[in-house]
This record gives sequence, C-alpha cells and structure tokens, in this order.
Amino acid sequence: MQFKKILTSLAAAAVLAATALGVHAQTQAGQDAPGDAAVLEMQQAFRKGDRARLSALLPQAQNHPLAAWAAYWELRARLDDASSDEVQAFLQRWAGTYQEDRLRNDWLRVLGKQRDWDQFSAALPGFRMRDDREVRCYALAIDEEHGQGAPDAGARLLADWYALGNGDDGCTYAAGALYSAGRISAQDVWRKARLAAQAGQLTAAGNAVRIVSPQSSAALRQALAGPLKYLAAGLKQGKQAAGASQELATIALVRMARSDSEQTARLLQQTWGARLTAEQRGWLWALLGQRAAMSLSDDALTYYERAGKAADLPEDMLTWKVRAALRAGRWSLVASTIDAMPEALQQDSTWQYWRARAYLADHPDAIKRERAHQLFKRIAATTGFYEQLALEEIGGQVTAPPPPPPLTEAEKAAARANPGLNRALYAIHLGLRSEGVREWHYTVKLHDNGGMDERSLLAAADLACHYEVWDRCINTSEHTRGAIDMAQRFPMPHHDLVVERARSIGLDPAYVYGLIRQESRFILAARSGVGASGLMQVMPATARWTARKIGLTDFQPDQIYERDTNITIGTAYLKLALDDFGDSLPLAAAAYNAGPGRPRNWRNGPVLDAAIWAENVPFTETRNYVKNVLANTVNYAALLTGRPQSLKQRLGTVGPRIADTPDPSAELP
Repeated sequence: MQFKKILTSLAAAAVLAATALGVHAQTQAGQDAPGDAAVLEMQQAFRKGDRARLSALLPQAQNHPLAAWAAYWELRARLDDASSDEVQAFLQRWAGTYQEDRLRNDWLRVLGKQRDWDQFSAALPGFRMRDDREVRCYALAIDEEHGQGAPDAGARLLADWYALGNGDDGCTYAAGALYSAGRISAQDVWRKARLAAQAGQLTAAGNAVRIVSPQSSAALRQALAGPLKYLAAGLKQGKQAAGASQELATIALVRMARSDSEQTARLLQQTWGARLTAEQRGWLWALLGQRAAMSLSDDALTYYERAGKAADLPEDMLTWKVRAALRAGRWSLVASTIDAMPEALQQDSTWQYWRARAYLADHPDAIKRERAHQLFKRIAATTGFYEQLALEEIGGQVTAPPPPPPLTEAEKAAARANPGLNRALYAIHLGLRSEGVREWHYTVKLHDNGGMDERSLLAAADLACHYEVWDRCINTSEHTRGAIDMAQRFPMPHHDLVVERARSIGLDPAYVYGLIRQESRFILAARSGVGASGLMQVMPATARWTARKIGLTDFQPDQIYERDTNITIGTAYLKLALDDFGDSLPLAAAAYNAGPGRPRNWRNGPVLDAAIWAENVPFTETRNYVKNVLANTVNYAALLTGRPQSLKQRLGTVGPRIADTPDPSAELP
C-alpha cells in the first residue's frame, strides 16, 4: 500500500498528519515524497558510522519533513570533532525540537569527558530532558568542585551510579570527587564494586576500586578472574583480613556466587564468615538468599535468616526476600521485610498490596484490618494487577469507567498542529519506528516541564489512535491519571477477526486481546530481539510447529507477518498452552512468554495463590508479562461484556500437575 503524496515542509504541520498519514499505520512508506529515500539511507549510514555518506546525503534531505533528524545524524556522527560554533548553529536552527535537546545531551557528555566545565555549565541550563544519569553526575561534580554541592548530593550520586554499568564516565568521575569531599563513604564505593561484580560488570568494579583503593587494582583482577584461587591464597597467608582485603574477599565470594552458590555458602560458613565484617557477611548471605529465591529453593529463607539486618540490604535482595516469604507463607517476615524497604519502594503498589495482605494474616484485630483496608483503598483502581486485586479486597470489581468529556475541536487541532507529534508519526510511517517513538515520548512527556496536561495527552493519544499507531495511542493515554479513556488504553483493532477466531477454538477473546496488547501493542510488523514476529509475537519454530499441528500444510515463514495467519497461529498455540496447563491463565501466559518448560518447573512446590506464584516468577520480563496480561484481560472483558469482572476468579491457584492427570501436549515447544 502506498502513502499519499507527503508534504515536504513542517510549516504545514497542522495538516501534515491528515495529508500524509491517512493509511494503515503499520505499513512501510512508499518513497513518494522527495527525500524519503535519502532519509532512510541516512539512518542506515548513521547506524554504520558512515560519516562521509551522511555528509553526501544531507543536501537531499534539507527540505524534508524529517530534516531535523537528517541534520542530527550528520552532526552526531562527528560530534567528537565538531566545533562549538557548529554545535551552537545546530541548536539555534532546531531550537525547541527533540533533536536539539538530544544533541545538547550528546554534547554535554562530550564536554564532560573532555572536562570542559565552562562550556558544560553554559550548555546545561538549556537541557530540557534531564534524563541522562551521566550528565546529572557531571553536574554534581561541578557543583562540588565549586563548593555548591547540595546536602543530598551523595544520595543523588549513588542512586545514578549504582544504576549504571560499564562505560560510565560521568558518575565514576563524580564519585571520585564526592568521595574526596567526604560526601560518600568508602563503604558506598565498595558497594558499587560489589554490585558491579555481581552483575558481571568488571570494568565498573575496577573503576570503583580505583577510587577507594587504587593499590588494590591488581588484587581485584585476580579476585574476579579466579575467585576460588584468590580466596585460597588469602587463607594460606594466615593473617586476619582487614580493610581492603576484606572487601576484595567479599567481591571474590560475590563472583563465586554467580556460578556456585553451594560452594560459596560452605566457604562463608566454614572459613570466610569469621574473617569478614557483619555487614559483609550479611550482604553475602542475602545474595545467596536472593539466588536461592530466584531458583524457588526452600534454602532461600535459611540463607536470608543468616543475613542479619534487612535495612542494610540492596532493594533487589529485599524484594526477593519478600517473595520467598510469600512462597513460604511467612506473613510476619513479609511485613517486617517490607517495613525495612526504603520509603519510596514501600510506596510501590506491589509492596503496599502485600503489606496489607500481611496485616490480614493470622487472625488480625480491628486495628490491623483497618490498616489493611486503608492500604487497599489507597491503591485500588480499575487498571493494574495489584490495583485490581486491591479493588476486590475492598468489595469492588473491575468495570469500565465512564469516558472523559469528548475532546473539543480546538484540542484535536492543537494535537494535529504539534510539529513534534507530526515528525514522530511521519518517522513511524516511513519505517523509522525507533526515532518516531523517541520523539513522540519527548513531545508528550519531556518537552514541557512535567509533560503535557491530561487533556493534551488525551488529544495526542486520539491523534495516534486515528492513524492506528496503537502503541503511541496506548502509551500516551496511560499517562493520564484523573481522566481514563478506556477506548484509548484498551483498543480492539481487528475486532471481528479476533473475537470470532478466539470463540471458535474455545478461547476468551478478552484473554487474546490482553495478550496481544502486551506482546505487540497491535504493531503488525513487530519483531523482537529473539525473532518473535507479528501481532502475537510468534517465534519461527513455534509457528512452523503450530501450523503443522492445526493442518496449515502450505504455511510459509513470511506469512507470520500477515494479520490473519498470525492471529490463527498465535491463538492456536495459546489454546494448546492453556490445555497443557489445565486452563490456568497465569501458567499459559507464562508459557507463551518463556516457553512451556520453565513454568512446568516453576509450578512445582506448594499450591499457591496464583498472585503469590506470579510474584515469584524468576524472570522479571515474564513476571511482569503474566501480571500485565491478566490485568489487561480483566479490562478487555469489562469492555467486551459490559459487566463487572474479577481478577481473582481468573487467577485461582497454581501448583504441581496432579500425578494421574494426562499431559495433553507434552511436545508443546
């Protein structure tokens, strides 16, 4: 399908979308507009780092609707060598655009690495996004060196530094400055080294150790390369470990725990525990507890109990301690661990829900029941997994809320006239989805301080819905809080096909829609990093197997991108997974995302409330996927039926397959 003739000037932004984009949102552009081919080639040249080709193509894109992208790619590719005058000329030419702010961000990083603090300080106030951790860290370092560091500078630095991995210059530089100024402690820096070693980020670990103990760099390399050998050598020396040597031993044990938890536990219990501080021992036992919890092992809480003070532990160790306690039915431990979390983490709806459930365990008195009720009431809502469960706990069920007042023509016109939204739509339709998505997000959330107001968000979502760019429609509408437009948040493209196909094979259409929304956001040409394709994100091997299973003898791999074929194969596989797992919606969703073999193992153990089971899924992606698919399903069911819906009824319990129950599809891939 070809696009209509596309306008070549963003001066006509108010009508660009209506003129250029009146075709199906998922189609590739048809090279009608002058410069389209050059822009597409420039994107490829940018990805390859071909500076000469970018410079040669730039004149062909100067009058194109995406000229800002073309200019950005050309200058960004040579930014390390560009002059300040060239950068300033770009920033002035494209003032107010995403590309201006993105290049300013890139320029600030270049200036930071060059330690050009005068130019950095001059450029920083114009940076609107403020979403780059390295840039924030450079700014903290400059403030500290000028004697203007804020009281919370150390905490802000650690929050960004701990979140970054290898290749970080800004936060490493700032950490050195703030450590020298006494704003962060030696233990703070060693914690970064431990976290990096735990994540396999060896360069980051080395950078941290050079700040606090540069003379230990060679020993660190030995501890990371051969931890068991390093620890054995330390024992042979016969001296009591202290200071840096204790920390290096801790890092060696952290490194060992990645591959051999049992041996790490033996070393810690038999020899090294007595040679480390209580804080170091606690970290290591909690790390072993986390790894055991992620393996759904009964040893998890035994390890955690040896860890000591929960408040000293990183957030991921605390969250896995709660999950292990939920799995074991240890409600008092659930409560005390959540209470030990940082305040910001406690406010997450996940932990508020489970804190409330802990209040209700073990014959609660009136005070605990009221505290639970208040927590449930605080998070109860119609969208979101724990929000829906909380709503049911206070006696409600999920219903579709009334739509907000209709958008006015003026509100719609303002969205149609927005240059950033138009550039984003144009880029998406041309096939530059990554660029379009980034510009769209910037326009709705970052261009103005605090992002668009709710009515503007609804209007932007409406624009995306109109052109069937469903992912932008959904994501933009999700940013509203007071006004919820369910038609935007839970659209139903291909309604007749999905509903008829689902019902014909015994699937709930709401479950199918809930899964598609999570898998692809209704992008027909979606393709994941591992090769899953189309609306229902079917893997090639799975598609071939399922096609044979349902008798599609003439199936060809490219057909997976065809809407009808993708839905036919995806729903067939989902139905087979549902049959395989005894009609358990959570287990079938997990199988669809992670393959059936893993949830077959994850279901072993005690029979659990399915919400507890879902929270204990070891893979973050699959854990969130299961919860989102089920929450989506409830909302789609409310829309499709017009009746109140229950998430609890769809969850049920999860436990091992009953021994004499036949396995209907043991070969399910």
